[in-house]
Amino acid sequence: MQTLLEAFLKQAVTFMAIMDPVGVSAIMLGMLSHQATRSEALTIARQATWTITIAFFVVLLAGDVILRAFGVDQHSLKVIGGIVLLMMALEMLGSGNSRILSTDNQAKIGVIPLGIPIIFGAGLFTTVIILRQQAKSLSGTGVTIAAFLVNALAIYFALRHAIHIRKILGRTAENVITKLMGLITGAIAVQFIVDGIVTLGKHYL
Repeated sequence: MQTLLEAFLKQAVTFMAIMDPVGVSAIMLGMLSHQATRSEALTIARQATWTITIAFFVVLLAGDVILRAFGVDQHSLKVIGGIVLLMMALEMLGSGNSRILSTDNQAKIGVIPLGIPIIFGAGLFTTVIILRQQAKSLSGTGVTIAAFLVNALAIYFALRHAIHIRKILGRTAENVITKLMGLITGAIAVQFIVDGIVTLGKHYL
């Protein structure tokens, strides 16, 4: 039980660092006009949450098939996934504005681009596949699902209450949280890269 709890906490923190609910809420506000209403925020929150949840289960269930179809070793995926995460971390530690997009169709931004690819992008895609490969049992997969769903719920509430979060935290606090999430994401990325390289090295040598 303790091992499962530790795995849950580790994976929940990993998902939270990558998904960055507070940072994503700031991105959503950057897409909306200043006259955005609570009803619009609620609609976008629902769209984004359903989008990333469906994408998660598709990747979770089809991840092994994707790897076999392309003949990709999970440890190679770990390395490239770590590199993608590292790029995301550097972006979060930088200006933090490169992911902010403008759109005239605000009613649909919860699906694209907010749900995919901003929240559920390459970094989260590879992370889900890696965690699925690491799961040794049904309980391990259940831990991954639970860890993701907790963060999907956090995304939902962050987007739904984005307008209030900005008023409470202010831009400075938002930036600080995003930087901290960037540091955590970077550390996770380095661990993925090192683990993948070491395992591949042992295999080929």
